[in-house]
Amino acid sequence: MKSDAAGAAVPENRRFLINCVVMLPTVMHSVDITIAAVALPSMQGALSATQEQISWILTSYVLAVAIVTPATGWLSARLGRRRLFLAAVGGFTLASMLCGLASGLGEILMFRFLQGGFGAVLIPLSQAVILDTYPSREHGRAMAIWGVGVMAGPIIGPTLGAYLTEFHGWRWVFFINLPIGVLALAGIAGFVPESDRGGRRAFDIFGFLALAGALTCLQLVMDRGERRDWFADSTIVVGVSAALVGFYLYVAHSLTTERPFLDRTLFRDRNFIVGLMLGFSVHLSLYATVALIPPLLQNVLHYPVLTSGVLFIPRAIGTLIGMFAVSRIPRYVDPRGVIAMGLLIASYGLWEMTQFTLDVGESDIVWSGLCLGLGLGLVFVPVSTLTFSTLPRALRTEGTGLYAVVRSLGASLGISVFVTFLVRDIQAARATLAESVSPYNQFLRSPHLPNLGDGQVLLKLGSVIEREAEMVAYVNDFWALMFATLAVLPLVLLIKPPVGDTEAR
Repeated sequence: MKSDAAGAAVPENRRFLINCVVMLPTVMHSVDITIAAVALPSMQGALSATQEQISWILTSYVLAVAIVTPATGWLSARLGRRRLFLAAVGGFTLASMLCGLASGLGEILMFRFLQGGFGAVLIPLSQAVILDTYPSREHGRAMAIWGVGVMAGPIIGPTLGAYLTEFHGWRWVFFINLPIGVLALAGIAGFVPESDRGGRRAFDIFGFLALAGALTCLQLVMDRGERRDWFADSTIVVGVSAALVGFYLYVAHSLTTERPFLDRTLFRDRNFIVGLMLGFSVHLSLYATVALIPPLLQNVLHYPVLTSGVLFIPRAIGTLIGMFAVSRIPRYVDPRGVIAMGLLIASYGLWEMTQFTLDVGESDIVWSGLCLGLGLGLVFVPVSTLTFSTLPRALRTEGTGLYAVVRSLGASLGISVFVTFLVRDIQAARATLAESVSPYNQFLRSPHLPNLGDGQVLLKLGSVIEREAEMVAYVNDFWALMFATLAVLPLVLLIKPPVGDTEAR
């Protein structure tokens, strides 16, 4: 019960301050994942970049996160958690400022990569700090407060990015991090205690390179696959092959070496493994809908950018309500039931989205977003808590790093797969609808309808067909996401519920 004793030794008011302090960089990093996406069109014009070139602003960040995150455990053991935290927040803040000051594409790509590298350790470190600060019986409440930053960040990112780009310019998408970063630095220096250092812990360079290389290739494939028509492009085939080889080398090496890059004990903990699968699945749904809803609102339903951002707010509110509700649930309530209820509510929210039409009202958009956010909020906290409930304290930082990697992969896969489905469904629906536009269609030959021989009429009809095809494709994606969310339910049965104040050894 060493960790529980350590948590109990921290005064309650100081625990709350530590939670708030480490949540700041968590919010900063999670918002930054999505906030820049809204500003890409403005940045493309300002930097004279092509569509392919400007997309690397997002890709470079994601790649840096994939490379550095698995090393969080080793870096924390070698440098100390507090020192690493301060270096990461300081580096992230400085890189954000340099991104905002960049005058060319090459500069911003380099600084964006640095930003991702420093930001990679923020979420794993903050989660590990909170788990060690609170006794196990209060992990649920602590994770609820911390989870606000992780879950709400990607949701408010597009809204905040739209506002800053519209009224202040794209550079403020990066400058907004400066006051948050300075405040976080002061808070970490003043309140977060230093952890025990692991001395001269050996660094498994081969294991790190194999895993980092595999994750990098996998992220590139998921980021570029849809644009390059997946396996029809040779670079995607090479990327998948390289990722498979990297994972094989990592697994083979880890099973045979005495000190693998990631401790093998991690993979003997059932709750941790099931938690990884649940975290992967939840983030797949979360980020897929984050990627799908804004273009649906703006391009198909023709809402202004700011209005579409405002319509995203109820989802964030639902997430906050779900997390607050979880933090107040009595300890004797089985958290597995809460997770199942959250998945069902999220599925209901996705089902509401399958009812969208071109005439959908704002109230329907708000209600579906609120339900989806509420469901995800109910799921996130108990999953995060149960994942580490039986993991030894010494492995927490390493475990939170791996948990962050898996969540990131789920987000990338969700965006890649469902955007691919969307593009293909639009093409199929467009072709089906266009077949009906023919002089032989008796309905269209009605004297009460405009003449199909008129070019303006055909142009308007083509616009109608395009919107209808896009709406059909979005609804198909929402159906697929709903079934994918329901398919996660059986995993909940594999989780071992916590017994009393069971604490990591």
